[in-house]
Amino acid sequence: MLPFLAAALLAAAGPAAAQADPSLPPFTLGYEPTSVDERGLWMDADERERRLRDSTLTVRDEALNRYLKGVLCRTVGEERCRGVRLYVVEVPAFNANMAPNGTMVVWTGMLLRARNEAELAAVLGHEFAHFELRHGLGGFKQRRNASDVGAWLAVLGGLTNAGTGDLQLSLLGSVYQFNREQEEAADRLGFQYLAAAGYPSDAATHVWQTLMAEQDATAVGHGRKPKQRYAAGFFDTHPTSLKRAEYLAAEAGKIGDSGRDPRAADYHAAIAGHLPQWLEAQVKLNDFGGTEYLLQQLAADSGWTGELLFARAELYRLRGNPRDLAASVGFYRGALSAGYSEARLYRNMGMSLLRSGQTSEGHTALNEYLRLIPDASDAKAVRALVEQ
Repeated sequence: MLPFLAAALLAAAGPAAAQADPSLPPFTLGYEPTSVDERGLWMDADERERRLRDSTLTVRDEALNRYLKGVLCRTVGEERCRGVRLYVVEVPAFNANMAPNGTMVVWTGMLLRARNEAELAAVLGHEFAHFELRHGLGGFKQRRNASDVGAWLAVLGGLTNAGTGDLQLSLLGSVYQFNREQEEAADRLGFQYLAAAGYPSDAATHVWQTLMAEQDATAVGHGRKPKQRYAAGFFDTHPTSLKRAEYLAAEAGKIGDSGRDPRAADYHAAIAGHLPQWLEAQVKLNDFGGTEYLLQQLAADSGWTGELLFARAELYRLRGNPRDLAASVGFYRGALSAGYSEARLYRNMGMSLLRSGQTSEGHTALNEYLRLIPDASDAKAVRALVEQ
């Protein structure tokens, strides 16, 4: 954690106060669209869900989907989650969302970054809070009304330039300010879900801490200064990550439930079968700093497993600086010692060795790859390298 962030969070949380009331507001099940606006929005959401259901990017793992739906139901309650259809989509970035028709979408990049079930529950609860508070419909109406007025302002602007610029900015400002208020309302209701479900309520704070640190690491990796923003700009639609971490830490401090089980073991077991594929997708993002930070976070939980060491070796090999290639060889060998058994390790380690000028060792590694998979699709190309 960054020092300034640690200080801010400690100051916001303070000593544990008396137990806050985590009870949830009443919930109406089975809301149906009534107006023309609502029916149009629902039809659009239904069409998007149909495409999502048939997409090749949708993860079709019944066990994983059943686990995620179970976490959602534990978080918001059986009654609330009954009508939700949940989809996991192969996108290596942190995101989740929920449509007004009850469709929840979770990106695999979010699942890779969550460190335990409690953090997953914090994200799912936040998205469900948007659904429960009808933010999708409210935002749609607000944006539509703003665009309608904006069209009239454009007409008026053709007649006279007096005052229309200020009025347009005021109009746009109200729309984006409203969205920021929605985000904070969803944060706070999601926090209530988390506390009422028995998870440690500071998990929501941890989500924003790690996202900020990863963004800083990404910036440094691309040769830029860390650029965390501590005040929302005029057109920003979300509260800043630091602001979120602060007010969520303050709420968690009131409850004082940080000793609760975040259910990390259950979470790791649920995603274990997909971890190699998600790590591979992350490594290919050309985000050295952010990926290195993410791998270290994962290793802090489970140790440097063979899968994590292989992913780290790939990260360094793909960047390809001379020192990176030497480091990648060490990580490949560490992965072997940790029990990693995929044959491609020998091929990729051989490539790093050859590019480092270690020809003999490189040929040995490539020959081992060919011995393990003699009919590999790239066997001809690998043999040509060895023969050279």
